[in-house]
Amino acid sequence: MRASSLATAAASLLVLVILLIYPKDVSRGAAPNVRPPSVAGTFYPADPTQLGGMLDGFLAQAAPAPVEDLVAIVSPHAGYVYSGPVAAWSYALLKGRKVDRVVVIAPSHYEAFEFSSVFDGDAYSTPLGRLSVDRQFAAKLAHMDPSIRLSARGHTPAGERSEHALEVQLPFLQRTLGDVPIVPIVMGDQSYENCRALGVALAKLIHGTHTLIVASSDLSHYHKYEQAVEIDHKTLTAIGEWDYLSMSRNFDLRVWEACGGGPIIATMMAAERLGATGARLLHYANSGDTAGDKSRVVGYGAVALFRGAAGSDTRETAFSLTQSEKDELMGIARRSVETAVGGHRVYDAPVPTSEALTHERGAFVTLHLHGGLRGCIGYVAPIKPLYLTVRDVAREAALHDSRFSPVSAAELPGLDYEISVLSPMRRVLDPKEIQVGRDGLLIRRGPVEGLLLPQVPVELNWNRDTFLEQVCYKAMLPSGTWKDPAADLFRFTALVFGEKKVVAVLPETTALLSDPPPDIPEPSAVRSR
Repeated sequence: MRASSLATAAASLLVLVILLIYPKDVSRGAAPNVRPPSVAGTFYPADPTQLGGMLDGFLAQAAPAPVEDLVAIVSPHAGYVYSGPVAAWSYALLKGRKVDRVVVIAPSHYEAFEFSSVFDGDAYSTPLGRLSVDRQFAAKLAHMDPSIRLSARGHTPAGERSEHALEVQLPFLQRTLGDVPIVPIVMGDQSYENCRALGVALAKLIHGTHTLIVASSDLSHYHKYEQAVEIDHKTLTAIGEWDYLSMSRNFDLRVWEACGGGPIIATMMAAERLGATGARLLHYANSGDTAGDKSRVVGYGAVALFRGAAGSDTRETAFSLTQSEKDELMGIARRSVETAVGGHRVYDAPVPTSEALTHERGAFVTLHLHGGLRGCIGYVAPIKPLYLTVRDVAREAALHDSRFSPVSAAELPGLDYEISVLSPMRRVLDPKEIQVGRDGLLIRRGPVEGLLLPQVPVELNWNRDTFLEQVCYKAMLPSGTWKDPAADLFRFTALVFGEKKVVAVLPETTALLSDPPPDIPEPSAVRSR
């Protein structure tokens, strides 16, 4: 008995030593770190049979057109009774596909932190079972950029609340792809820079593999039905136009809404670098359609991102205005300047009858005096109806272009006006695609930006190389920054019309307004020329 007791004590001591040396090593017998379901029974059924039946019913009703070279999907994340019928349209595309892993990117609703949190555990669990985390992929991703970290932040419950945006995607994955490895990511900071860092890192790791990305996001929140539809389709149109720069600006300014806007943008950035250029809206609805109450609704969109542009619903189309519409905008610009300079008031522009002038568009107004530049300011993103954008930026060009003193009343009769209405922004994939005379350029590196309108290189007789150098100078960056992998170069076109031919252009080197007035959003009001 004594020998047996000694043997037992020795064995216990050995186990204790092993646990002290390897306290968290799953491979040596420690319990796996599994994130349990936290919204089962509230957002979706906790009973596996009931949950499976609900998912099968949603998927049976979804009928998306086939997408051959799928790279990513966007799916909503509300309670299934509200968003499940829409989410099914994205997940119905996954049946029968070969997928090595799924990267799921979700926002953090309840916990604030400054990085993208890649789950540091072993698995996520739902009533349908466990989905293992691809820990090797997760570890590599977390080493790609300081803004990406292995962490439990955003994944485990914070106080009395637990993040649902990632979890609710998983039963759909299990029902369509089975036991697929996942890489769960929660974004605590949805800034453009963090989205870019995550998107670029994912593209590098995903290249050459069968990896799908899921962006988890609802759209507008708690508006009346008609207003929600209007707001949501602005976001969905921008996805189709692949204008994630304007999306980022407008989400920051809260003129467009998507709680998972950052995950959508990061997914688009990754997908673009993986060769995707097509976006298709599969299905749209809001909680007024699915649950009945249309007084305060939440919007939901199912979107597919894929290689090739065939089948894209919302690709950029040519923008045009009639001569009478151009004349009306010119009149608004002139009256806005005259009212601001002569009366120190904001011009109360009447709502135009033309639908084209009430659509939101980025635009610049350029003022000339005796052939020389007298001011040029604009909105890059489509944050207001076109006629109000022209009204506002005309006033700012006259009063707040810091290169000049404010326009005086004596100068008003001699001013010439030029308006440039901008297309959506598309990142330049190959500098050879830039055409002098057609394209304007915007360069962004970190928070620094510079923009030149399409007419500038023509007026100054620049070739493409000079144009690229000058847009860097415009942002106060070295001339070769456009080649820098950390910089993004965007191109756009513009519908340009005015009163007289420009005979001189004043070069400039600064980018953003240094002290914009309170009603001008700083990220979107910029000087050009």
